[in-house]
Amino acid sequence: MSNLINSFRNIFSTVEQISPGIYHYQAPPDDPRNYRLHLRVEADGVGILIINASTVLHLNETATEYAFYFVKNLPLEDVIRKMTQRYRVDPQQAKNDYLDFTDRLLTIIEMPDLDPVTFLDFSRQQPYSSQISAPYRLDCAITYQLPPSADPSAAPTKSVTRELSTKEWVSILEKAWQAGIPHVIFTGGEPTLREDLSELIATAEKLGQVSGLLTDGYRFQDKVYLDRLLQTGLDHLMILLHPDDEKSWDAVQIPLPEDIYVAVHHTVTGENLEQEKSIIDRLATIDINAVSLSINDSVLKDTLYKLTTYAASQGLSLVWDIPVPYSSLNPVNLEIPNNELVEGAGRAWLYVEPDGDVLPAQGANQILGNLVNDSWGQVWSSTKNKVRTSEVS
Repeated sequence: MSNLINSFRNIFSTVEQISPGIYHYQAPPDDPRNYRLHLRVEADGVGILIINASTVLHLNETATEYAFYFVKNLPLEDVIRKMTQRYRVDPQQAKNDYLDFTDRLLTIIEMPDLDPVTFLDFSRQQPYSSQISAPYRLDCAITYQLPPSADPSAAPTKSVTRELSTKEWVSILEKAWQAGIPHVIFTGGEPTLREDLSELIATAEKLGQVSGLLTDGYRFQDKVYLDRLLQTGLDHLMILLHPDDEKSWDAVQIPLPEDIYVAVHHTVTGENLEQEKSIIDRLATIDINAVSLSINDSVLKDTLYKLTTYAASQGLSLVWDIPVPYSSLNPVNLEIPNNELVEGAGRAWLYVEPDGDVLPAQGANQILGNLVNDSWGQVWSSTKNKVRTSEVS
């Protein structure tokens, strides 16, 4: 496909582009893969294709056009006709290249943990290398409330003066969708302590957004409650594991039979590596999709590195780019000098506090605006002007 793309560029310097915007596709109920696609086309013709909120492909112009036809469910003969008219390419070559693209895309859909760069040879841009019209994700801390048994210092409750109402959070989700942000994650605090959580998830679903939830999972003991979250449109879960509590292990396993992507987060607190390995061993025996690890003290840095290697050796997939309550000490952040933000923070994702204040990322000491009081344009403009490298608390 890369040869075809290069020939397009050599022959035609100017080609009409797909209209900028965001396009959504939901697989029909009879498709067992049950996948969702969000394609955002930028003004320069490049695109971002988000697959089930777990794989992000940064596409060049030609791949974006293929993705657009796929998302629009255009019949193959119509794709061939459009490509031959636009580029004057041989119909058989156009057919072969489009089928090659769709085959690779379906491979990612069916194997979500596969790295498309390493294994599928997609021609794409480096992440965050170009100007984008909006972030890919909005992390919404809808509350800093914690369960009575939790350490009060685990959430920055003193940094906010109030919690937004349901109506205000709905307005933020609507602003995000109108801006082209296809993915939201509800976090906290403990977001299940807000009784309107299912309503907010339903709002995201109605808009067409992919939604995730970070939670301790204790409320999943109530199967009716879990079913309500799933039925309103929740797409993925990250459960915060408390390994010394068997109820926490139960919370991890309750949603596993359901049709939802489940990751587990573990904060490494002990210096006994063998004890930590036993936790990883137990996680490896249950059918979770991924594991996220962080530490609560930088002196455990070496332990964390060893544990991540061990987790990978046990066949566990690792995830780092989802926000984690209570800790910013993960392997990626530990490699960034002077506690600067990970590349992508303030561009690829933003963090909204319970009062609507927008930060470049969780724990970043920089307020970019307030999504209740300010327009999206004001916040995004502030982000582009202010976010360079900002320290994480």
